[in-house]
Amino acid sequence: MKKVYRDLTRAEEEVMQVLWSLNKAFVKDILEQFDEPRPAYNTVSTIVRILEDKGFIGHKSFGKTHEYYPLVSKSEYSRHMLSKLSKGYFLGSFKNLVSFLAEEKELSLRDVDEIKKILNSKKDDHE
Repeated sequence: MKKVYRDLTRAEEEVMQVLWSLNKAFVKDILEQFDEPRPAYNTVSTIVRILEDKGFIGHKSFGKTHEYYPLVSKSEYSRHMLSKLSKGYFLGSFKNLVSFLAEEKELSLRDVDEIKKILNSKKDDHE
């Protein structure tokens, strides 16, 4: 069964980026990863609870404090967002998406070669 994700707000995504990099953390640990001026502790705590309600993170209790960890991997969410972007702007076509990126980003020949290698290795995996 395909898991359905709710989109994250920018603030929620920032907290998830921290959790993905740390793998597990207390709110104070998450807060320390933000640049100055850091958000308030209560703000981060609220975002963490929202992410838990959305099913993105879980927690382990240590008395009155909680250690949080991702339930959704960064690659899972990246796939979801890329699929949404592709469907919304490129008629669901990976070819259209890559073509757009190639035109807009003016990919170097080195970039193109690296993309070809990746695609060829995926092709070999499926043969």
